[in-house]
Amino acid sequence: MTTISSTISSYRKRFGHDGKSAARRFVSPGSALVHSNAPAALYPSSNSPGAWSGPASPPTPTMDFSLSGAVSAEFITSRPGEKARMESLNDRFVIYIEKVRVLEQRNEALRAELDRWRGKGSSRLAELCAHEVTELRRHVDRLTNEKARAEVQRDNLLVDVERTRVKLQEEIFKREGAEKSTQSFRQDVDNASLVRVNLERKVESLQEEIMFLKKLHEAELRELQAQTQQQQEVCVDLDVAQPDLTSALREIRVQYDNLASKNTHLSEEWYNSKPYLSWLKSLHIVDVDLQFAELTEAANRNKETLRAARREASECQSQVRALTCDVDTLKETNEALERQMRQMEENFALESSGYQDTIRGLEENILNLKDEIARHLNEYQDLLNIKMALDIEIATYRKLLKGEQNCPDFRISTPLPNFSTLSLRDPVLESRTTTKTTETRDGEVIIDSTQKQEDPE
Repeated sequence: MTTISSTISSYRKRFGHDGKSAARRFVSPGSALVHSNAPAALYPSSNSPGAWSGPASPPTPTMDFSLSGAVSAEFITSRPGEKARMESLNDRFVIYIEKVRVLEQRNEALRAELDRWRGKGSSRLAELCAHEVTELRRHVDRLTNEKARAEVQRDNLLVDVERTRVKLQEEIFKREGAEKSTQSFRQDVDNASLVRVNLERKVESLQEEIMFLKKLHEAELRELQAQTQQQQEVCVDLDVAQPDLTSALREIRVQYDNLASKNTHLSEEWYNSKPYLSWLKSLHIVDVDLQFAELTEAANRNKETLRAARREASECQSQVRALTCDVDTLKETNEALERQMRQMEENFALESSGYQDTIRGLEENILNLKDEIARHLNEYQDLLNIKMALDIEIATYRKLLKGEQNCPDFRISTPLPNFSTLSLRDPVLESRTTTKTTETRDGEVIIDSTQKQEDPE
């Protein structure tokens, strides 16, 4: 009875066949272990005295005639080419065993090289990854500190900008108050100008009145002087032509005597009255004394009027001087206020321009800081992405290393691949086992069965 069992692995088909694993198969009691590609007659049982083990020495092509008695003559005659086929199969098996031995030697060398490279590569990779992670963490900490400083500086600049805006609002309120006060001062100046114009007009009218009164007084004085000179001339003429006047006086006295009796009563009533004088004038009778008294009284009245006019003129002049002083004071105050207003406007313009420049500078600084913060955030995000990718790659490397340690049949071909180009998925090895069992007794086949099984490694 013979049992044939063979194991075929897809991984071994790709990278080669393992002689030790091929030889490491189970043998049922009373059965011999052979490959499915070779006949059972070429492999003696482990209990036979000519049995060999391992691929170190290839078996000699010997024949086992233990079952030759069971083969009949008809079987030999019906298969004349069986011997030639068996010889070719034995030759192929010898070549296969030699190939298995060479591949086992190569497998041992590759395992040794793999262990050597694994011991070097794992420590070096761990050191490189640890160094790179440390540098990246330092860079991330530095960027975090720079970001915190930039945020603090931004907050300080925002506080300064807010303080500057508050100060600017206060200065704007002050400027508006100064403009309102300047407007009220302008109204006061306009009112003072109107008062000054009215006072100048009054002064002009008073000066014109004074000139008119002066002219009137001079005319009256000239008239009085002319009358006085005329009276003196009359007196001189009377003294010179006295003989002629006596006759005339006699005639006048006669007429007065005639009229005295008629107008005695009237004379008493109208002696000191103006109607009497007017009546005398209507009668063309001029009394020198009465005329002189009247002229003296008129002169006195004119003197009193002149003194009152002079007093009024002096009062007007004092008022004019006071008003002129007031006008000059108002003019100086107006000029001082205008100068102060111009100076305040210039100061406000300079301060507002300075504040505008400061605001523009602060806004530019804020924009620059925002750009720098955005750039730092982008760099920080890139570094985080790199760190995450490195963490994933390190985890993958660790998983690969753990998978290599757990899988003793893992092989690589020289030269070794770059670890950065490895796939992130774990290799999945599939093994397929085909078991064929044949039981014979006294040359008769009792059981012939085939079983296939696939197991992931």
